[in-house]
Amino acid sequence: MKCDFCEKKATVFLTQLVDGQMKKVCLCDNCAKERGVTDPTGFSLADLLLGGLPGGPGTVAGHPSPGVPGNGKQCATCTFTLDDLKRVRRFGCSDCYATFGDEVAQMIRGMHKGTSHVGKVPEGLMAIQFRNQRIEELRSRLDQAIASESYEEAAGIRDEIRNLDEVKH
Repeated sequence: MKCDFCEKKATVFLTQLVDGQMKKVCLCDNCAKERGVTDPTGFSLADLLLGGLPGGPGTVAGHPSPGVPGNGKQCATCTFTLDDLKRVRRFGCSDCYATFGDEVAQMIRGMHKGTSHVGKVPEGLMAIQFRNQRIEELRSRLDQAIASESYEEAAGIRDEIRNLDEVKH
């Protein structure tokens, strides 16, 4: 792929969800450095495309000024709103993760194939992940069995969940 700015070979690939649309930018090393993409403090894709840098108008030290919540959801610690998060594409503080977790998960689902890691994992962790996944599947089956009033089946599933939980601890 080629750099979107100078047509050299792209080595940096950025993807961001903007108003429900996925935007992609391809950059060569030089263009990435010029635009501050290698800066660990982060940036907004809109800033990159418009030639601006973090810390521009309407921000303080690269963070947006608190606004009025669009949907009533606002971080109690830093007063970030969902609109601020969508505009800046960065959290205001660590509590924003808990406040906007559901919305962020939806954004990630739109950008990636899923919200769970699929790939290499450290030795021993695979068994734990498999057991946790199995417990979740069994809990789903348990709910279905209870809803259909299959109490004997539900009791068996419950016992299987307990056995897996005992192995877990």
